[in-house]
Amino acid sequence: MILEFIKEIVFLFMTMVGILGNISVSVNYMLSLLGGPEKKPIHLILIHLAFTNIIILLAKGLPKTIVALHLRNFLDDIGYKIIVYLERVARGLSICTSSLLTVVQAIIISPRASEWRRLKPTSAWHILPFFSVFWILNALISMNLIHSIKSIGLNVSHLKSGYNYCYFMLEGQNIKWIFLPLMVLRDAVFQGAMGGASGYMVFLLHKHHQHVLYLQNSKLLYRTLPELRAAQSVLLLMLCFVFFYWTDCALSLLLSLSLGNNSLMINIQEFLTLGYESSAPLS
Repeated sequence: MILEFIKEIVFLFMTMVGILGNISVSVNYMLSLLGGPEKKPIHLILIHLAFTNIIILLAKGLPKTIVALHLRNFLDDIGYKIIVYLERVARGLSICTSSLLTVVQAIIISPRASEWRRLKPTSAWHILPFFSVFWILNALISMNLIHSIKSIGLNVSHLKSGYNYCYFMLEGQNIKWIFLPLMVLRDAVFQGAMGGASGYMVFLLHKHHQHVLYLQNSKLLYRTLPELRAAQSVLLLMLCFVFFYWTDCALSLLLSLSLGNNSLMINIQEFLTLGYESSAPLS
């Protein structure tokens, strides 16, 4: 009982810290975007990424708060449909936005003579159409949740997996094999782009370091251009994303193949679902 209480408190602490951290990041970049003479596309992407992280933290944290504080369940069937749907959409947006951030940063630091340099967005507002596409894409891919989420106060004869006060109904095979491949394809495409752009940035950073070793004296050895420092921060953020994403996927696979109810793995997975969103402001 005590361990369960400690787990709920830690979960709520992570949620609150993550929300406050992402709000701080979004406000900071928003002021920089609105007040600065140069509208940097990276700032707009980071604001959107922080916004999606806040949605995930709120959607995941609200049901947990109800459970941890033993509050009356004021969310009905429609309320939980909205919460779980927004969480799924926001998770897809997080993948797409993280991929866009990596690709744009790789284009920005690419050499002037490179063909990629021509794709550099000249204004932050050129990024907005990508956000519209991401929202429409993920909203459509997650539409099956509208029919599969039910409040726990309703009929539970088809219970598949618990979600505190709501649960997932078993989907028909036709619906499952329509939306599941779309989700896998989305993740493969955007993570592939993220991996390619990250590898390209690592190559450029290594090339720059070798160039500095050759040209500069020891006093200037570790001086780094602002664009390259930003690229290093983006790479750290992407490394954090990849770690939490693939660890969560591995645990989800193990849990689906496990015959028993492994509470330790379930608890670890619950914390991993908020790990990236809570730690992203620190990157």
